[in-house]
Amino acid sequence: MLRRDVRLRREYLYRKSLEAKEQALLDRKRKLKAALDEDKPIPTELRREAHELKESTQLDDPDEHTSNLLDDEYANAGVTDPRILITTSHDPSSKLTQFLKELRLVFPNCHRMNRGGTSMKELADVARGEGFTDLLIVHETRGVPDGLIVSHLPNGPTAFFTLSNTVLRHDIEGRPNIPEVHPHLIFENFSSKLGKRVTSILKYIFPVPRVDSTRTITFVNHDDYISFRHHVFKKTSHKAVELLELGPRFEMKLYQIKLGTPEQAEAENEWTLRPFMNT
Repeated sequence: MLRRDVRLRREYLYRKSLEAKEQALLDRKRKLKAALDEDKPIPTELRREAHELKESTQLDDPDEHTSNLLDDEYANAGVTDPRILITTSHDPSSKLTQFLKELRLVFPNCHRMNRGGTSMKELADVARGEGFTDLLIVHETRGVPDGLIVSHLPNGPTAFFTLSNTVLRHDIEGRPNIPEVHPHLIFENFSSKLGKRVTSILKYIFPVPRVDSTRTITFVNHDDYISFRHHVFKKTSHKAVELLELGPRFEMKLYQIKLGTPEQAEAENEWTLRPFMNT
């Protein structure tokens, strides 16, 4: 089993490197085509290979998309429902345990595990062995939930988020019961390349909902902070809808994406937050 995991990991990294090379070549072709179409000087960095790029551009369509590794990472998305294993850091507080129980209700087909003394490697191996598609780990500081890891199995990617302004479902007055139907997802302001990557990471941990589902989960990006909201709606008249918050609610901020799973310290960083970075 270990040899198979190593082989799959190598194949994953090799396909990822090919994707990066294809994307870089496609970007150079698009820059050259734009300069030629607008009758502008060829960019300096493209002048040495301009003739070769021009010939290859005439043979293919520069507007086509490169083969995307997302096709491999989420090959079964929408075909089979995701299976999620969710747990905490070691020795969780009562508040983090309560938050974990509420998150288990947010994600359909989610199984909660008491971490105990299980190491990160053992945790990932158990999740893979039991056929889970995603691993979620919640962290805290002084009893306050402040971190969330979302890892797609078996090979990644893994996204690391900070959490802030967490309000438990228990603290929301007038909250209705959480229905067991699959939720509709709403993503607002995720138009950048990084935003689309985050959208895919978050979107595929939820199964496809039915059309008549009355449950919604909203991710709103504002200044790189993602607001998470959980609602249920019902029609009060022909044109009016009443929205009721289910909870919990919190803010997320992405600070790292790794091309691997959490226990793989050698995994390459796909994206890391830098000071004064505008995404």
